[in-house]
Amino acid sequence: MIDTHAHIYLPDFSDDIHDVIHASKEAGVEKIYMPNIDSTSIKSMLQAEQYFGNYCIPMMGLHPCYVKDNFRRELHIVESWLAKRNFCAIGEIGIDLYWDKTHFNEQIIAFETQIMWAKDFGLPIVIHCRESLDQTIDLVAKHQDGSLRGIFHCFSGDANQGNKIIDLNFLVGIGGIVTFKNGGLDKIIPGINLANIVLETDSPYLAPVPYRGKRNTPAYLQHIAKRIAELKNCDVTQVVRKTTENAKNIFQNE
Repeated sequence: MIDTHAHIYLPDFSDDIHDVIHASKEAGVEKIYMPNIDSTSIKSMLQAEQYFGNYCIPMMGLHPCYVKDNFRRELHIVESWLAKRNFCAIGEIGIDLYWDKTHFNEQIIAFETQIMWAKDFGLPIVIHCRESLDQTIDLVAKHQDGSLRGIFHCFSGDANQGNKIIDLNFLVGIGGIVTFKNGGLDKIIPGINLANIVLETDSPYLAPVPYRGKRNTPAYLQHIAKRIAELKNCDVTQVVRKTTENAKNIFQNE
């Protein structure tokens, strides 16, 4: 399995990161892709890469929740890192209208700027779209010229939104929400082809059942894969094989 989205460099893991990585490998996770947050998270993210080699792979981007008055300075830092070394993707980027709508216009500017960089560098984008899925889909559609690719992280939309994402040549990232009783994905997943799905944990957030409410880790990816297999009435090995193939295809430079 591949965890396409995990913040394993956060302080939540500072006391036992080596144990977390060992447990992830034991659970069958062969790679972990790490989305950046802002300038303050870069050092710890790159340290995780250094400690664990080609197992923890960093992205570079400015998270929409951290788009503030100084967002142009933050974008400059992102751009400078993209110019100086390779990253697997630009992420996580997008729009978040759940916590704070104050900087909505700035979020759009930051998102579109990073989309342009993705085209320039030939990188996929990993998209955060909490309470903003329709707006985010529209922005991606505006810029899709056939060269954009990536993942709509933490997908929790309806069938129509899922189809729009797939039509844009993007994948849907499915995480712990698929195991939630009232998450709604039980009605959506059966209609989504495995060719359009990747697995993610979003660790340390959104732990799947039976760990809901606790710290999430990449080792719990197996519970997400198992639930998808149940909903699609197929063997879990089929889910693992196809979603891993999808992840490897999207992160082409790894």
